Amino acid sequence: MDYPDASSSVRGRHRSLAEDLVAELSRRIHSGEIKAAAKLPTESQVMQEHGVSRTVVREAMSRLQAAGLVETRHGIGTFVLEIPSPSGFLIDPATIVTLQDVLAVLELRISLEVEAAGLACARRTEQQLQLMRDSLDALNSRVISVEYAVAADFQFHQQIALATGNRYFTDIMLHLGVSILPRARRHSTRVVNDKTEPYLERLSREHEDIYQAIARRDGDAARAAMRLHLSNSRERMRRAYEAADAEALGN
Repeated sequence: MDYPDASSSVRGRHRSLAEDLVAELSRRIHSGEIKAAAKLPTESQVMQEHGVSRTVVREAMSRLQAAGLVETRHGIGTFVLEIPSPSGFLIDPATIVTLQDVLAVLELRISLEVEAAGLACARRTEQQLQLMRDSLDALNSRVISVEYAVAADFQFHQQIALATGNRYFTDIMLHLGVSILPRARRHSTRVVNDKTEPYLERLSREHEDIYQAIARRDGDAARAAMRLHLSNSRERMRRAYEAADAEALGN
């Protein structure tokens, strides 16, 4: 009989706790609860507040730094970076409300992220690839909350943007935030609960195809996988909105 490796189990617990901490701090930063230029609490304070070890805190801070959300100034502390808004950028995430708005943003994402996936193949580092893997592993967990799934989904796409090495891809992704994700929308729960379509399994396969193409540095395959994923997301969201409208008219 094989027994699980205790050290692997410990690493898995640390990774899970670090992912939870990253998701929570990312949410607070994106929502403005933690302001730009604010100094984060010390390691000891974070450990006490969240009930985690120093190893977990350091791993979480490393991921936040890799995501471009914070910077550590040695001997001083860790500070929140300003989430850049491209000069003259006119898209207000709060105005992405109607079906037409959502589909239009998904069209923008297709043009933006398809090329980002291709560039990421050539430019990504092993650390960035690992962060993509970590985000997918978190996303594929069946025990996470909807809010955490949204954060993990966004982190996966954000890591691809970061891997392009072109800050403008990242600027736009950060500006729009999680509002660009269909699963963050109220209507998307209809798709998740639709028993006729294995939504989560299909979504997992789509993300995995993108990741595998980037891992093997196949730019054409990465672009094709990203295009398919976002096109499918657009169609799923369209159906969800139309179903909601039809139900509202029937009541």
